[in-house]
Amino acid sequence: MKYPAYLSDTDPHARTYGVLSYNRRSRCWTIKGDPCVTELAKRLFPGCDGRGRGVARFTAHRRIIGELNWLMLRYPLEIKEADRTRWENALNEAREYAVKKEQSLNAPQYVQPSEFVFSGKLIKFQQSGLAFLLNNRRALLADEMGLGKTVQALAFIASSDSFPALVVVPPHLVRNWVSEAERFLKPDGSLRLHVIRGLKPYDLPEADVYVIHYLLLRGWKNVLDKYSFGAVIFDEIQELRHAGTEKYSAASLLSECSENVIGLSGTPIYNNGGEIWNVINILDFHCLGDWESFTREWCYGYNNKIVAKPELLGEHLRREGLMLRRTKDEVLQELPPKRRLVQYIDFDDKLYAQLMEPLRDSFACLANAQTQSEKALIEDQICQIQRRATGMAKAPYVAAFVTALLEAGEKVLLLAHHHAVMDIYKKELKNYRPAFITGREDDKKKAEAAADFMSGKTDLCVLSLRSASGLNLQRASCVVFGELDWSPAVHAQAEDRAHRIGQKDSVLCYYLVAPGGSDSEMQDALGLKVSQFVGLMGDEKPDQQEEFLRQSEAREHIRRIVEKLKGSYGNNPN
Repeated sequence: MKYPAYLSDTDPHARTYGVLSYNRRSRCWTIKGDPCVTELAKRLFPGCDGRGRGVARFTAHRRIIGELNWLMLRYPLEIKEADRTRWENALNEAREYAVKKEQSLNAPQYVQPSEFVFSGKLIKFQQSGLAFLLNNRRALLADEMGLGKTVQALAFIASSDSFPALVVVPPHLVRNWVSEAERFLKPDGSLRLHVIRGLKPYDLPEADVYVIHYLLLRGWKNVLDKYSFGAVIFDEIQELRHAGTEKYSAASLLSECSENVIGLSGTPIYNNGGEIWNVINILDFHCLGDWESFTREWCYGYNNKIVAKPELLGEHLRREGLMLRRTKDEVLQELPPKRRLVQYIDFDDKLYAQLMEPLRDSFACLANAQTQSEKALIEDQICQIQRRATGMAKAPYVAAFVTALLEAGEKVLLLAHHHAVMDIYKKELKNYRPAFITGREDDKKKAEAAADFMSGKTDLCVLSLRSASGLNLQRASCVVFGELDWSPAVHAQAEDRAHRIGQKDSVLCYYLVAPGGSDSEMQDALGLKVSQFVGLMGDEKPDQQEEFLRQSEAREHIRRIVEKLKGSYGNNPN
């Protein structure tokens, strides 16, 4: 193995200038020696620290070990016998790291996963992202939202054969990770997936992918690090921007026990040094030095949390292979003008069950219906009750998803059908001062709401699915369907509020789908069973015959819904 000269062995017979020892508690190497050496170390290396004359500390990080060895070539140190094996191992790791960094410069810049392990096709910038992750196994993928960080992370797991993998996600994204993993990993159908439930640890079954949400980490803190995870993926890793919590401590232990640790976030934080240091420290311990040295050298003074030159820090993170970030503007030429993506989210089972109770009376009426038209009317009412219950039960999770978009700087149109659902959005998203166009406003209020969104007074506009016609809201970068409609034409029309002449962005349309309720049948009606970055529905205006056929199909889906509910709420299941 050919490694850089600064990582060569020191002369064992040379005069020494001090003693090098390892501190297990702080995980650092400490020099106690001549002041000329320790003073030089503190001046040369920002990550070097040490209070008092003749003392200098280096974090035991493979990058920093190289710097310490370079210093020892000029000023040899005596290594304590008890720490000699540890030093030799640390130096070998630093050499391997340096060689891999050099090799990565000549490695393929674009990688497409094998179809035998991954069922998707990455577009070019995603292939580049995968190549970056394969060359930098502890890194932050900080692409803007909507550029496929989840898909790139799954491609990394597959391409690096990092099974079993643990994916740590916010609560509202658990179901989406499950569905995406099932779609993309192991196309032969052999994927084993387990969602970790509850705060109380139990024996985990054998699986290829485990999914846990951040709120459970504290309960599993002393358990998960015992499992041999090939990779740990922290989705929305900004959840770990605050140290000192049980969640953070558990994540840190997990990171120590895996060779591959990838963070995903569309909102990397530069200005608040404390937060970015905490995030990067999870991925690669003390690669930015310890907290004191980081704030001293990168921020406005000791223990100050504000980064003095954010651009310089960002450049350093990219140069060191710690971060990759692409914006939509940078890859716009590779993106279609409009993209549709199905996103699976959770919903409140208890609230759903409570809202469905009125169906018992509806089924009693259905049993007594005298004519087909009367029967069809009651079936529609039953379907409406379920649609409303579904929308309300998933509304808080929709709001959490939209919050993440807004925090990432997106301009969002949020669409729903029921006023009760939009009232929940109003409560959950009040901090973002949303504009509302719901059918309850007069023309003046409607125009004011549209103007507020287009002028930038707010980045969120909540629209009724069937009250969006005739509006030009091309400032939007994302269209989010919190509820679904039976008609593809209604959705296409709503999408076109953003995707109009004057829109220079690639508009991303999210269809948020719950695991229960009416969404499953409505997905079938819309042809949204597959989650992918392609057009899933015809955008051309249907002719009269096509519209009639779609109405007939919707009627058939309504009958299926009624039939499914009959056993639970009908007075006569048979």
